[in-house]
Amino acid sequence: MAGFEAIDGNLRATLAVFGRARPDGERCELAGVAVASSAVQFSMFNSAALTAPVASARELDLRIATAGEFFGQRRLGWSFWVCQGWIGTGVRGVVADLFYRRGLHLVTEMPGMEAEALPPPARPLPRLEFRRVADAGTRGDFSYIMSTAFGLPPPVARDIYESESTWSAGLTGWVGYAADVAVTTAATFASASAVGVYAVGTPPPHRHKGYAEAVMRHALGQARAGRSVLESSEAGLLLYYALGYRSVTRYAVFAT
Repeated sequence: MAGFEAIDGNLRATLAVFGRARPDGERCELAGVAVASSAVQFSMFNSAALTAPVASARELDLRIATAGEFFGQRRLGWSFWVCQGWIGTGVRGVVADLFYRRGLHLVTEMPGMEAEALPPPARPLPRLEFRRVADAGTRGDFSYIMSTAFGLPPPVARDIYESESTWSAGLTGWVGYAADVAVTTAATFASASAVGVYAVGTPPPHRHKGYAEAVMRHALGQARAGRSVLESSEAGLLLYYALGYRSVTRYAVFAT
């Protein structure tokens, strides 16, 4: 499987997990588009993503319209995660314009990255207690860190991350504790070709102490990962490059 396809397939499967967070969530495959609705009024958890190559602007516009109709019928804000690997070179220059005309704006861009087995740590890592997300306490701590590390509205974070269903569909979460205080998180999702890494977060008061690297290594070790994939924020790039990740593709995320 091509590098970008392994990354994108893992991402789509992980986005689909959020469609299980609530009983009214949905996941389905439309014409060239996978959609996952959490039924929460927050665009990042109502997603669309390409599932096949796009050779023309008209083809991409049709897929945007297809996803827009799905979410419009449900009156939900939504997002479209565009993996550059699917977009033909002649279409890339008009992607943003097509989304803008359909009422979606560019929210962020990020690299899709992959690595084989991680090298040994280059520095001593902090000693943390790691607890798998498996009960109300760890779900609550994971939700709290998603709010404080990524700015998610607390009610949205609770709807998604405190739901038992989120953690029963292949997503495995970990919380790292220092002196019994939750200080960092990571989650993994194993697909046929790779283990995806998600939700690596540390609240501002606990940053720059090595906690993120420690929890990420623990999560990958527990998943027995060889090849791993992720999408990096700007803040995480230096860590991921240091851990041996390389950029394979790029994502543009558009949202209503």
